[in-house]
This record gives sequence, C-alpha cells and structure tokens, in this order.
Amino acid sequence: MTDTSFLRPRSQRESPSGGRGILRFLRDVVVIFVVALLISFLIKTFLIRSFYIPSGSMEQTLQIDDRIIVNELVPGLVDVQRGDVVVFEDPGGWLAGTAPVSAETGSPLADGFSWFLTLVGLGTQDSDEHLVKRVIGLPGDTVACCDDFGQLTVNGVPLDESAYVSLPPGETRASGIDFSVTVPEGSLWVMGDNRYNSQDSRYNTGTPSKGFVPLDDVVGRAFVVSWPVDRWGWLSDHPEVFRGTEREGG
Repeated sequence: MTDTSFLRPRSQRESPSGGRGILRFLRDVVVIFVVALLISFLIKTFLIRSFYIPSGSMEQTLQIDDRIIVNELVPGLVDVQRGDVVVFEDPGGWLAGTAPVSAETGSPLADGFSWFLTLVGLGTQDSDEHLVKRVIGLPGDTVACCDDFGQLTVNGVPLDESAYVSLPPGETRASGIDFSVTVPEGSLWVMGDNRYNSQDSRYNTGTPSKGFVPLDDVVGRAFVVSWPVDRWGWLSDHPEVFRGTEREGG
C-alpha cells in the first residue's frame, strides 16, 4: 500500500490554520497592551508623572506651557528639601476664582487619547488641578520678609535668591508684602519664583491651610523640563542659597 501522505504539497502538510494564527497574534497584542498599561499605571502611581505649566508664577525658572517631569518618590521615600520645586494638589481655596486652563482640544478622539495618557501618567490633562511652587520653609522653620536689605530670611539667615527669583525692573525687595511665619509640623511654606505675580503661601493665609501646604498634598518634586526641546534641563534646588538655614536637630 502506498503512503499517500508524502504525496501532498508541503504547504498543505505544515501550514497552520489561518484563523488560529490571527487569533494568536491578536492575543499577543492584547497581552502586550495590558502589560504596558499596567507598567505605565505603576510608574504614574509610584515613580514619575508629567505636568505642564499653565501660568507664569514660576518664571523665569518655568515658562507657560513648559512640560515637567515629577519624581513621585518625594516626599514619600525621599525628604523634601528647601529650594525644591514641588507640584501639589490645591490644599483648599488656593484655586478658588481661578479660571481653569482647559487642556481639551474639541476633538473627542484627541481628548480621549489625552485622557488615556493622563491616566497612565504620560499626559498632562489634569495639570490645572495642581500648583507648582518652590519650597522655602520646612516644618519648624521661621520664614520672614523682608530684612533691611529687602531679603527673605529663613531661621534668621538672609537668602540671596538672585539665582532663581524674578523681580520687576527696579524692584529689590523679595516680597511685595511683609510677613513672618513659623511652619507647622507636616507642612511647607512655598513661594513662586515670579515673586510679584504668584498666588502662593503669602496670599492664601485666609484659606483652611492658612497658607501652608500639607505634605500629604505634595505630588512630588519637579526635576526636569522635558518640553520644549530647547528648554530641556534639570531643575536645581539651589542648596547654596539655603546653606546655613538648618535648625539644630532639623
């Protein structure tokens, strides 16, 4: 008897079912997508996150529409330092009366894609629900302005903030209003680099947080400008400015 199996064309003997191949391909695509989504979600939750700058309160350090990358390990695993640029949620009343900056384009497809990127930590659609300022005072610090030379002081030490502060032409005082505060435990005193155009701790003393930012509201520390390309660069906490301001035991 002749074994006719050797008489069939090779393509008929070895080709898998076309339908099964397509299904396996689609399954692999879905698995890769789900894994990528999970990794992105974990990165947003525990590591880094992207935000855009909707106002000029941090000029010249940050410009309107800059994109920044935020390290979310601060302050959970890494302590906040004086001089850090931090992103935080509204402690209550800080954004009251401020018109939100809409990130929507009017295109359902584009807006849906932007929402998805924000969900996984790669988009910036929720940036107008947050604020970005520089940390001036840590818990227990006494922050005051201004001394006889118009400088801000932390624990009695005058600060030379010329490395990052933007003042109006001819202005030398680090703040347009005088104040003296002691930062309570678990909170921060923050100010914008654009001192005469920043609704920061100085102007929110009438809110529930009394102008202080609870550490629990801090999303993380901004450490790099990621966009536009010509503004790419690291964000410094300027340790030289705050040298000598440390309190004994803190």
